[in-house]
Amino acid sequence: MKTFHAIFAFSGLLLCSALACAQSRLIVVDNLGGTSAAPYYDAMGLTAEVKTPSDSLTKPPRQVDDSFVLPVRSSLLSPGKVSARQISAPGLSPIFLIGDDNLSKRWLVDRYQSLAMLHAIGLVVQVESAQGLQTLRNLVPDLQLLPVNGNDLARRLNVQHYPVLITAEHIEQ
Repeated sequence: MKTFHAIFAFSGLLLCSALACAQSRLIVVDNLGGTSAAPYYDAMGLTAEVKTPSDSLTKPPRQVDDSFVLPVRSSLLSPGKVSARQISAPGLSPIFLIGDDNLSKRWLVDRYQSLAMLHAIGLVVQVESAQGLQTLRNLVPDLQLLPVNGNDLARRLNVQHYPVLITAEHIEQ
């Protein structure tokens, strides 16, 4: 008898579901850019808000003040000679590590064109002041230089010295 009640209840549930589906019409909204969805929103009592661009989108970007991260000191890195070697880091965008020392400045000026062609991003891993960072930026105005601690990269890539170029395939000075 229990089985009969369970089957009867299950059948009733299926019948109710089928009736509910049969009574409500399925509306498929396919927005491929050709038909506005506004009538559907209106039917549901929702109004589409027209937003204008915010002031932040129309104002020119502000200059970022790097002084809050300065000085940058990477205790695991120092200026010095780097032996070239192969690595396998697929997807790694070209980066280079420099400091505000004379070796880094000469290296940066000498390799400016090739770094620009690679769209390499410079990580300034040793710099004491905003003036030192600006001096580096003035040497290579088209390159992005960011003051960051390089200790994590030094550990992960087994690098002890800078200036150095790091790409997906190699580490070289």
